[in-house]
Amino acid sequence: MPSLNPGRGARRVGLLGGSFNPAHEGHLEISRQALEQLRLDEVWWLVSPQNPLKTAAGMAPLEARLDAARALVGDGRIRVTGIERELGTRYTKDTVFALKRRFPGVRFVWIMGADNLAEVCRWKGWPGIFRTVAIAVFARPSYSFRALSGRAARRFRAARQGVARAGRLADMRPPAWVFLSRPRNPASATRIRARRQGAI
Repeated sequence: MPSLNPGRGARRVGLLGGSFNPAHEGHLEISRQALEQLRLDEVWWLVSPQNPLKTAAGMAPLEARLDAARALVGDGRIRVTGIERELGTRYTKDTVFALKRRFPGVRFVWIMGADNLAEVCRWKGWPGIFRTVAIAVFARPSYSFRALSGRAARRFRAARQGVARAGRLADMRPPAWVFLSRPRNPASATRIRARRQGAI
């Protein structure tokens, strides 16, 4: 795994977690948009050894997913890592806490899609995620309304920031989150896997 030494100064780093099974253009698009709209220095892809909410069936080995993601990226500001394996963390709440402890000078922003916001209340200790790190949520077709009317959005309604403040999100004390629209990208790991298997 490449070093994740963020260097000197208060770096602004976005965290995009997931199985990346496989990584695709949608991941690149959301990362590049986060770099611009959130004024980040880098985005780290946290390729999960195994998502607790997903079955291991059909999951490519971690090293294969890491290699494929690195081959796709081609952008020095986006860093592909399997650091959760090194940290020994399985749940997002533990990962963000461990990263903040390891890199106290870094200002992290957790990046997720609206589909994740809609189901984040299923994640272990999910309110602790909102209280530990700022969160940027990117719209996804057919998920946005359900996400914004869901339990997590309602519980942390007072912490939601306007789009005009997105560039300052990394500097805000959690809980703080923003909902951002983005151009539609039809890519999804599920569809890519199905296409490779000849299902669609």
